[in-house]
Amino acid sequence: MSRMAVKESDVDVLVIGAGPSGLMCANGLAKAGVDVRIIDQRPSKVAAGQADGIQPRTIEVLQSYGLAERLLREGNQMHMAAFYNPSANGGIERTGRAADVTASTARFPFEVTLHQGAIEAIFLDSMASMSVRVERPIIPTSIKLSMDEAELADPHSHPIEIVLKHLDAEDGQVDTEIIHAKYVVGADGAHSWVRKALGITMDGEQTNYIWGVVDIIPETDFPDIRNRTAIHSHNGSCMIIPREGDKVRLYIQLTDKEVINAENGRVDKAKTGPEHLLQVAQRSFSPYTINAQEFDWWTIYIIGQRVASQFSVNERIFIAGDACHTHSPKAGQGMNASMNDTHNLVWKMTYVLRGWANNSLLETYEFERRKYAQDLISFDKKFSALFSGKPRSEANQDGVSHEQFLEAFQTFGAFTSGIGVHYAPSAIVNTAHQEYASKVIIGQRMPPHVFIRAADARPYELQDLLPSDSRFKIVVFVGDISDASQGERVRTLGTEMAAPEGFVHRFGGKSHDTVFDVLSISSATKNKVNYTDLPVALRTHWSNWLPRVLLDDTDMFARVGGKGYETYGIDPLRGAMVIVRPDGYVGMVASLENTATIGQYLSSFMKS
Repeated sequence: MSRMAVKESDVDVLVIGAGPSGLMCANGLAKAGVDVRIIDQRPSKVAAGQADGIQPRTIEVLQSYGLAERLLREGNQMHMAAFYNPSANGGIERTGRAADVTASTARFPFEVTLHQGAIEAIFLDSMASMSVRVERPIIPTSIKLSMDEAELADPHSHPIEIVLKHLDAEDGQVDTEIIHAKYVVGADGAHSWVRKALGITMDGEQTNYIWGVVDIIPETDFPDIRNRTAIHSHNGSCMIIPREGDKVRLYIQLTDKEVINAENGRVDKAKTGPEHLLQVAQRSFSPYTINAQEFDWWTIYIIGQRVASQFSVNERIFIAGDACHTHSPKAGQGMNASMNDTHNLVWKMTYVLRGWANNSLLETYEFERRKYAQDLISFDKKFSALFSGKPRSEANQDGVSHEQFLEAFQTFGAFTSGIGVHYAPSAIVNTAHQEYASKVIIGQRMPPHVFIRAADARPYELQDLLPSDSRFKIVVFVGDISDASQGERVRTLGTEMAAPEGFVHRFGGKSHDTVFDVLSISSATKNKVNYTDLPVALRTHWSNWLPRVLLDDTDMFARVGGKGYETYGIDPLRGAMVIVRPDGYVGMVASLENTATIGQYLSSFMKS
């Protein structure tokens, strides 16, 4: 029996690659109701190893999709870091301990470690609930983008033709498929087929740092085996990452002669193995001992630090994750950077597909994420050099001291945690009125804080009210509405927001609640005000008993809540408005008296 004829189909978005970046993309698009397909060349998901660290900001992002609870339940939490350096008597000694996460505003002040396959499973199950599944094993064989300007400008067109080969097709089944897509996202890893097919180059360099990685259940007398630990010894460097269950990951510094093929100068896995990696680690651990009965996963690598020359082609084909940036894994950035790439892209693609925004909105993906990738490489060069460098000693005064490493660890804490990611001014980041909320940094994510619901004093974490649901959040800090003059200003604001010419209706239309979500927060205490004191426009959807009116006050036992206005740098009498983008980042701040600036902000990328 011969195979069936070539199949042709249309799709809004085709995602190539089902690693964390691709799965974040497909899950987010499916959640937004976008017609999306995702393919992968692997016959099954990752079973062990690969990336394993989830940083605090990424936990917040997963929480915004309703996925963090399972991660926290299944993963290990890293709260403390330890540092070991050469001792005067030979071997190593502990020179300090510190918080693993140093970003003061982290809602989750720890990292979570869990192997990549389990993290992927969280996405796969979420997608399955929306009837989206990874199609595998499938590879793309050609991609063609129409250069017709009218077609590229039309968000309803399908200007991309991509040919797929189904690797497991049997007789009587389709083995070749032609897909006509509106958009394609290449999340297909460091050796990205999509990037190479488009002729996009990777700019940067390869270092001389060679590292091995091995996952084990250790037998050891090392006292910090359950902490993230950096070991600098005269026998080499090692990093410990505690994992789920009793598992531990070791990053082990290697020398050229141990793993480099002399004929071609490349890393040769045949020259080593997990037993040898453990032997090298044992030398770094002395006088402590470490052994293992079996090895769960291992690999070796040379640190490469590169960024793609561009992240998109005509804002129709995008690359994300390892396809557009590669770096050292020891600071735990790879999977986090990859998932946050597509988290940034999903809402922008959704807005254009729905006809809500101009195509120019998609240009901000490369603007924001390529700058972040460049900052990441700059950080990685400094951190890798410190970690891979020889420790300071009497004979090596130019070596890395404990104080240097600890200072770098803490200085870079905001960046490595993801909390300090700061997008530069653009159409979607307007910094003109920062003074109205001086501690809510425009271009950074909205910081967490607990407020109470005005109706019943129930505490709510503000970030839980800012889900990744494709809506802009209009957070109205209405000030002290128990003050008569402020109450009048707030009523005027409500009238403006309810008006047909106001920004809510101008950019949201009749279904404005699918574009905007309005939350109001008063600085008044629970004994002074009622939620009904606010105009209807500022307490929408109350029939669902959602917490749309909050107070900056403590709960009934004074255990949580309060001081939110102070934390955010907002005048407790006059208030302010904070516009939070669908990805949780602050787009702009305005006064209550000047909603026109919000309309001007939205008009720079949205359609009326």
